[in-house]
Amino acid sequence: MDKGLLSQLKDMQHTVADKAHTVADKASDLVGNAMGFLGVRYKRGGNSAETGFDCSGFVRAMYEQTVGLLLPRRADQQAATTTVIDKKELQPGDLVFFNTMRRAFSHVGIYVGDGKFIHSPRSGSEIRVEDMRISYWQRRFDGARRVTPEASAVETSAPAAK
Repeated sequence: MDKGLLSQLKDMQHTVADKAHTVADKASDLVGNAMGFLGVRYKRGGNSAETGFDCSGFVRAMYEQTVGLLLPRRADQQAATTTVIDKKELQPGDLVFFNTMRRAFSHVGIYVGDGKFIHSPRSGSEIRVEDMRISYWQRRFDGARRVTPEASAVETSAPAAK
């Protein structure tokens, strides 16, 4: 194999590995940032703290602000473009999906650890932390996903949240 090509392949491997470590390293920043939005009201189609968030808008904003990755807009699209993991493998910052509207992947939240997740639940409510182990969420659980650099729709140059 050409040495130049081999060198390029090694550089690409290091770049992908570095980005994967960046996502993992920022998981605690991501959860901490998300916790700063507790109490922000739900708004269907909402994308900001000023107007309110829906579930996928909240997840998308947290990943963009904290990790610099832009996820797709809808929960089902986020599920389709992220890496499937087993529920037992959940780590803070992973995504958890639920069937809350009689269709798969209709709701998403961010796993925070200890069986809990943060999300923007529904109209008339606000961003909060809930226990996935209660029967309501157990019955509706659709799966867990991990966000990797390759899974994001677009990489942005968003600064990390403070």
